[in-house]
Amino acid sequence: MLRPLHFNVLLPKPVSVNLKPGSLKIAAGFSFRIEGGTGDRVAKAALRFQKRLADKTGLFLELGGSSESSLVLRYERVGELSLHENESYTLDVTPHQAVLSAETDLGILRGLETLLQLVSADQEGYFIPAVEIGDEPRFPWRGLMIDSARRFQPMDVLKRNLDGMAAVKLNVFHWHLTDDQGFRVESMVFPRLHEMGSNGEYYTQEQIREIVAYAADRGIRVIPEFDVPGHAASWAIGYPELASAPGPFSREINIGVLDTVLDPVKESTYLFLEKFFSEMATLFPDEYIHIGGDENNGEQWLANPEITQFMEKHDFKTVLDLQCHFNKKLLDILTKLGKKMIGWDEILTPALPSTAVIQSWSGRDSLIQGAKQGHKTILSNGYYIDLCQPAEYHYMNDPLPADLELTEEESKYILGGEATMWSEVVSPETIDSRIWPRTAAISERLWSRREDCTVENLHERLDVISLALEELGLTHEKNYPQMLRRLCGGADITPLQNLLDLCEPVQGYERVTQRLHTAVSPLTRAVDAARPDARGAREFRNLVALYQKERKIRTQLEARLRLWADNHAALVSIINRSPILREVSTLSLDLSRVATIALDAIESPGKPLNEQQKAALEEAKKPRAQLQLVIVSSIEDLVRLR
Repeated sequence: MLRPLHFNVLLPKPVSVNLKPGSLKIAAGFSFRIEGGTGDRVAKAALRFQKRLADKTGLFLELGGSSESSLVLRYERVGELSLHENESYTLDVTPHQAVLSAETDLGILRGLETLLQLVSADQEGYFIPAVEIGDEPRFPWRGLMIDSARRFQPMDVLKRNLDGMAAVKLNVFHWHLTDDQGFRVESMVFPRLHEMGSNGEYYTQEQIREIVAYAADRGIRVIPEFDVPGHAASWAIGYPELASAPGPFSREINIGVLDTVLDPVKESTYLFLEKFFSEMATLFPDEYIHIGGDENNGEQWLANPEITQFMEKHDFKTVLDLQCHFNKKLLDILTKLGKKMIGWDEILTPALPSTAVIQSWSGRDSLIQGAKQGHKTILSNGYYIDLCQPAEYHYMNDPLPADLELTEEESKYILGGEATMWSEVVSPETIDSRIWPRTAAISERLWSRREDCTVENLHERLDVISLALEELGLTHEKNYPQMLRRLCGGADITPLQNLLDLCEPVQGYERVTQRLHTAVSPLTRAVDAARPDARGAREFRNLVALYQKERKIRTQLEARLRLWADNHAALVSIINRSPILREVSTLSLDLSRVATIALDAIESPGKPLNEQQKAALEEAKKPRAQLQLVIVSSIEDLVRLR
């Protein structure tokens, strides 16, 4: 029976779980009933639940049962999509019925995801274990940012990731819509913004409303970001009078920190922004709008005599002082529109009113400083999932650790956190593999109690949730072999997969520093197919650790190493027919060499390495083709065994 397993793989972990005797069988007569509140969000969620449960079990299920219904959804009111709304729920499963109760329909949505994770099977069929669960989120702000500006992300990408967010109880979709490389939202008031700044790839206002509604049905708020005053090249193409330097401007494909910045001293700039944000406020109902505010290098401001004279007149000593002036003017505009302002941590200055929310990306200092100054704050530092760091790294990053030097009152200003998916080096084909399943680890950190967030069995639970996310249509699993088939040109993908299962993209900003990328660079290479947290490398690491305790698994370990030692010969023939793979040839050879070294070490434990073997291990650590062979440290652990 699978019952014990499923209580170990719930993600995020609920606040309390009390297992009871027995189980609720799921059979053809399994029916649903909704009680209490009005509104159609629960009804829609119940239909989605019914379909997912039917797909999982192959059973024909009913909606709208009697008092004997197998599942009762009971709530009091329709929840508001706003900060601090109640998302708690209780779940009581007996052998006769499951009752999911909540104050709001948002709690019902969160509980349904837990219920789906509880579905189990044995030789007698499908069932839900009898259990009592009480659950509520630790933080009210649990977000995912997707950058649609640098590389456009089509509607299907956004919708499937909203489904993924809902599955792991994230509740804020931060949508980065403008940047130097693209202006991605249709404006009826200033049509040249999207017509000239998007290369034809933008969201119509109808599509914007569609995404907002789709998210709302899943209990997710949509926060748009329009990045100003920097990252503004796409604004200036159609409206060059907004810029601080003369044009002409053209579509920007380079990535990185560019110079184009809005002119902060012209009143016409603020009149333009007031009209623009008035239009956007009608599209995005949430009370928050993100204004970016990051990475303004100020070079165009300091090179413009009118702007430097303005700075002198107003005694602005630095670019930050002038940007604070800009931010305060924009804050006034948004306040008149009934909106609240969010910005990246560069906007934090002593003169900024505390009504502005600070999103910390460059370090924790701004998170702490902002909270001390009375600003609501959101943590993204440590959650940059585009940097391909391990799930454990993100998981151990707590927005509010026990040792944080804040008073109890100051701690209340920390709202939670957001995973950030910048799109410089992702495409619609690869973006899911950079978001999932690692973002599920971040979601648990933001939902579950601090004391419950331990790395024990984290990867086991991520593997389980990864399959559930695939059932929702996310492509992080299925696109991997598809990309390998293209790379291999129709040849058997096994040798390439044997290699890439042990490789990860280089972490941090190494990829874009090792090789120039633009917004139109191809993203179909081996580094794009390889995934963060390589499962094959993790499995080998665990196998080596087990071998240290139980030498009886030697045969299993040797079989894996012999496979790798022989793999290069098989892959070379594919590389010779597929030039795109030539860049991984030396990595493949290194895998063969380090596997052979490990086999020698097992055969002769304690025998010291010769100089050639030492050099081979050091060479294998070097990144090639923006890839890292990540089993070398495990090989070294194996070599050191006596």
